Amino acid sequence: MDEDFFKLRQDYVSAIVNAGGMPVIIPPLMESVNSMAGFINGLLLSGGRDLLPKYYGEEISVPHECMKFVDEERSDFEFALLCEVIRRQKPVLGICYGMQLINVALGGTLYQDIGYQIPNALDHKEGLHNIQTNQSLTSIVNLQPSVISVNSSHHQAIKSSGKGLKVFAVSDDGVIEGFYKWDYPFLVGVQWHPERSYDKLSLMLFESFIRNGVI
Repeated sequence: MDEDFFKLRQDYVSAIVNAGGMPVIIPPLMESVNSMAGFINGLLLSGGRDLLPKYYGEEISVPHECMKFVDEERSDFEFALLCEVIRRQKPVLGICYGMQLINVALGGTLYQDIGYQIPNALDHKEGLHNIQTNQSLTSIVNLQPSVISVNSSHHQAIKSSGKGLKVFAVSDDGVIEGFYKWDYPFLVGVQWHPERSYDKLSLMLFESFIRNGVI
């Protein structure tokens, strides 16, 4: 949401279409949670600004200029929709802010600002950096662990993981870059933006997301 507009980057739409899906853009209307959770085959939680710290039991603990918050109307709706989609065991893919929202919904916490709270951290706000994937990657897509260069445009990160989440990717400074829910058909969160990437892992994430949503 941006003032009076509901907006979504074209990259997300293109990524879903290219993976064989049909995107449905959902406005944050709380009264539509149950009907939309029943209608869609899977839920993509896109990037965005910052979650208010109250959602994970904290107050703002970094300089205020570091934070730009997502409107609560959107966050409240996405928490509710995510919970209903999980109840129905449908696939979920969270990207950047979407990953962070999944983590918080499952009881995890966030670093409010990587630069202030993680000593010697990489610059995650822009550019590229490497991630190291582990053997858990094969539980999500048919790829072996490797070092992959990914884009990076975030200043927050996972601090403690939510219930049932298992890490499959970290950056060189230890920041969690990818997780999945080990006891769920398909629930994946990534900190980079695979919709803007053309590496094999990013493409296969969308393909797996769509494939798991096929009825």
